Amino acid sequence: MKKTVLLTAGLAVVIAAGAYIFAENSSREGANPDASIDTAALKQMVQDYSSRSLTAESASISSTQLIVKETDGKSASYSLPEDEFFVSIAPYVTKTHPCATHSLTGCQGEMPEQDFSVSVQDAEGNQVMDKQTIQSQPNGFIDLWLPRDKTYNVTIEQDGKKAVSEISTFEQNDTCVTTMQLG
Repeated sequence: MKKTVLLTAGLAVVIAAGAYIFAENSSREGANPDASIDTAALKQMVQDYSSRSLTAESASISSTQLIVKETDGKSASYSLPEDEFFVSIAPYVTKTHPCATHSLTGCQGEMPEQDFSVSVQDAEGNQVMDKQTIQSQPNGFIDLWLPRDKTYNVTIEQDGKKAVSEISTFEQNDTCVTTMQLG
């Protein structure tokens, strides 16, 4: 009988402590350390921030997370797919900006809503994308989801001008490429 009472009391303490910790973590200014979302919904959210159809105080994307801070102070982070890497490229002719971690709500490229021919080839010579016409977002960036942990040669062309760059999709790599000058 004593064992049952002690076991029940111990279980009640564990449940109460768990509830306290959960409530404490939930009340931190709406912080959501890692929201759960499926890959299609995550990619759509990234697309919506890039196209400016979804707004927030800030939305940035690292090699592993999408981090969103709403205007009401709430924030959330979403893990990116384990097998795909997001990279955003701003081709330019005359002006650019230095960048490493892409801000979906802050970075602005020189050439918004323009068509480009984009080719991507992996280090083994496999064509991932072959002269596909892609329109840059309203922010002037071309967003790509590429397989992780590889190196690629990217070629962007427009009106007889061309930029070629090597990019990699390892965890330590940048998600914002602003060095591809068309010439």
